[in-house]
Amino acid sequence: MTRISPVSPLARLAAVSVVALAMLPLSGCLYAQIPVNVPDGDGPDPSPTAEPTDEPSGDLPAALSFDEGADLPSTAYIQWGDGLIADDGWKVVKPDDGEGGWTYGTVDDTCTAQFWQGLIPDVPTVPGDDAASSDAMLAVILGEDDATEITPAATTGAFSYQIGGNADVENRQLDGVAGERKWSIAARAFTATGVGLYVIVDCTGGDVAATLAEVVDKNAVVVE
Repeated sequence: MTRISPVSPLARLAAVSVVALAMLPLSGCLYAQIPVNVPDGDGPDPSPTAEPTDEPSGDLPAALSFDEGADLPSTAYIQWGDGLIADDGWKVVKPDDGEGGWTYGTVDDTCTAQFWQGLIPDVPTVPGDDAASSDAMLAVILGEDDATEITPAATTGAFSYQIGGNADVENRQLDGVAGERKWSIAARAFTATGVGLYVIVDCTGGDVAATLAEVVDKNAVVVE
């Protein structure tokens, strides 16, 4: 599993990725460029993160709503848990690139799940406001100048926390469609630690909502 990258590649990712135009719902004027390629890298294949057996304790909040994100210690280590590496329904499409990104695909080639985690110094975060900062992160990923049009188009969703089967990490999510292609991108910025993570589920012929739900359930946000 990629450790947190000391330099955020988010802005570079938006600039160098091959992109496709997709219209977002709930906004008649916002068109977003969805990154479909992460920077090439020679990092190792992603490896599974040990799955905790207990709920978070000590200094960690019991859940990570946007408000509860402020209760994280600044030293907290936040990363994706990898629940797909041994899943027969998924395969590695792009291995860990050494800069916080990797991609899995369904074995029937209908959907991909592109993950990223790392520091976000290039995101204009709002200290103490993880919701607004998550919108700002979406704007950077999608190449928007700011979150003005992102915020009204985005919805609040959730990732799993520590283990699958819960909805305890609030995120901000955008959905798009271009012909038969449908995608969802969900992101969370943690202003207490300066870290962010996202996943893009991109489907052509697959059920994007069901696939995102599977990805979220099997890949919890792990905080140590």
